[in-house]
Amino acid sequence: MANNPDLGAAFERDEPAFVPYLAAGDPDYDASIEYVEALARGGADVIELGLPFSEPIAEGKTIQDAIVRALDAGMTPDRYFEFVEELAVDVPLVCMTYYNLIYQYGDEEGPRPFVEKAADVGITGFVVPDLPAEEADPLRTACDEFDLDLVFIVAPTTRGERLDRMREQVSGYVYVQARLGTTGARDDVSDQTDESLARIDDWDVPKAVGFGIKEGDHAARIVRAGADGIIVGSALVDIVADGYEDDTPVAEVANRLEAKARELKQGALRGAEQRAEAGGD
Repeated sequence: MANNPDLGAAFERDEPAFVPYLAAGDPDYDASIEYVEALARGGADVIELGLPFSEPIAEGKTIQDAIVRALDAGMTPDRYFEFVEELAVDVPLVCMTYYNLIYQYGDEEGPRPFVEKAADVGITGFVVPDLPAEEADPLRTACDEFDLDLVFIVAPTTRGERLDRMREQVSGYVYVQARLGTTGARDDVSDQTDESLARIDDWDVPKAVGFGIKEGDHAARIVRAGADGIIVGSALVDIVADGYEDDTPVAEVANRLEAKARELKQGALRGAEQRAEAGGD
């Protein structure tokens, strides 16, 4: 089994964590390797690496298009595992995918074969947008067996028993959805963020906020509001898509991704400084 980097340690430093997302294999296998490695060079503390699924219900058009490109280029669960093994990064990798792919993998029904293979190649945890906490016991059990984390997404509308169940099962970090709707970069930051963070303030896992962050100033605002980290997907996928559509050399697209990653990480650090100056934690 691989010596997987510790997901919790990425949030235990005295600085906010930057968690970028890309779909593995977008727009093709080799280019995607370079793009993910560029994010690590740009300051990623954790990387959410999407395993493409044909019905990505939680995603906006930007990430849906990335998933189509990756699937068209031949990405499969087994290719995904090869991809993870080939990556030259030393940050934790979180598999973001849909439960059908996890459950159907291998000869044994249930999530265990997928989780075992993921642990073997170096995955550190999972985000599964379509898996309700009430139905997550089998995956949680498999993650415990192989010492992997299970991250849940808390939406602005998540309340009551579902929220309590997430709290019981979550590990690594909690993904705080900054706004309602599907993923996608926005020009502003939702006012719902403060309320969502306050609702889970007493949880003993780090809180990383995603959905709509695309600029360093957005990152600063989110961290200033109390987030332990920021999650950014669509703004980075847009760079990949533009490069693909314009036939831009892979090295140039990688440089753009690295620069955007650095901007977002620096914004998060700036937000932490502003929070400290204002007397926050």
